[in-house]
Amino acid sequence: MRQPTSILNSEKMSVPLSAVIVDDEQLARDELSYLLKSVDDVHVLAQGRNGLEAVNLIKEHSPDLVFLDVQMPGLDGFGVLKKLMDKKVAVPQIVFATAFDQYAVKAFEVNAIDYLLKPFDKKRVLQAIEKARKRMRAAAENPASDQLDTLVRMLEAQKPQNSKVLLRSAGRLLLVDQKDVCFASIDDGTISISATQHEGQSNCRTLEQLLEDLDPNMFWRAHRSFVVNINRIKEVVPWFKSSYQLRMDDRKQTEIPVSRAQTKRLRELFGL
Repeated sequence: MRQPTSILNSEKMSVPLSAVIVDDEQLARDELSYLLKSVDDVHVLAQGRNGLEAVNLIKEHSPDLVFLDVQMPGLDGFGVLKKLMDKKVAVPQIVFATAFDQYAVKAFEVNAIDYLLKPFDKKRVLQAIEKARKRMRAAAENPASDQLDTLVRMLEAQKPQNSKVLLRSAGRLLLVDQKDVCFASIDDGTISISATQHEGQSNCRTLEQLLEDLDPNMFWRAHRSFVVNINRIKEVVPWFKSSYQLRMDDRKQTEIPVSRAQTKRLRELFGL
């Protein structure tokens, strides 16, 4: 008797899944949606671009499975889970999507469904779907909400107690409160930080590395070369071709461009 070609093919028809994709990057959403089209019994109900949309889409559609980006400005992926649990909304099966290994490891260590590293790999996507099916079958005996609650509490406990940012200025090493940082920029491999009282350079080599140490609910990458403190935006300035610039409340009132890819996010943040 011929054996099934794979476990995935033998079981996938038995448990159809409804899914929602949430990612702040259009390309990532398109890539994942394209890969899921090859899985006959996975139906993508909707797509979201941020954490608030994720909460609303989950409440509206009650999907079986959510592919949830970890790092999103404002309400991040873990913040979505916390808000759902605080509101007593049933949490679906979760697959975290991230470009940062440390988040994947945290999610995996507490057995929180699964994770996908960007760029997505079709084989890993299929494995994540299969794992979600197994979790659904075992949900009565092993509720996923318990594991997700463990995940959220663990991440909160691991948040750095030190909310300071280190910057080098005139031969001195200064520690500045994150709330006082207006923005950071990168030019020719050097990251400069502008705060309310100080200016200097960071020891970080990339903005991605700097963002790992910043509060994701406070800092937003408005442009590939700029990270801004949302609470330090003094004015949103309309620019040409429906674009915008941000006037910050640093001493120079620096104007920072908003990339075309982030214009929609700006409108969502401030209701423009």
